[in-house]
Parts: sequence; C-alpha cells; structure tokens
Amino acid sequence: MPYRPAGKPRHLPNSPFNAAREAALAKIVPLPVGTRVSHERHGLGRVIALDGDAAVIVDFGNGERRRVALNSPKIERLED
Repeated sequence: MPYRPAGKPRHLPNSPFNAAREAALAKIVPLPVGTRVSHERHGLGRVIALDGDAAVIVDFGNGERRRVALNSPKIERLED
C-alpha cells in the first residue's frame, strides 16, 4: 500500500456524507446578537457574539460565557 501523508482529506463528490453534512448545515438557524436563549444546563442567557456559522457565544450571567453550537439540542431560542 503506498504511503499517503496525513493532511487534507480527499473530497469525494459522490459521498453520502456530503449530503448529510449539507442537510445538517441547512437546518442551522442563526441566532442574531442580543437574542435571549435558554440552555438545558446553564439556564437563561443572551447571545453576545457569533462564532462562525455554526456557533454563538452566550453570556449566562455572573461572568459565565460559553460557546454553544447552534445545532445543539440543549439550546432554545426564546421569543422576545
């Protein structure tokens, strides 16, 4: 078997994993800065920053700031 150095994985356009990844990204609804959220473990908080397209930084009070993935089932957007 030929040696293949570690690095960027090959892109396989027909891979079924591409469809699953794209479907998961399509379901992610962005939360704008200032949105109130509820987290299963940390409680109530407010989005203070965006961290790319898939996560936000949430301030839960008392100096507790956490990075939370938008596709996490533990976070819920609250209506203002």
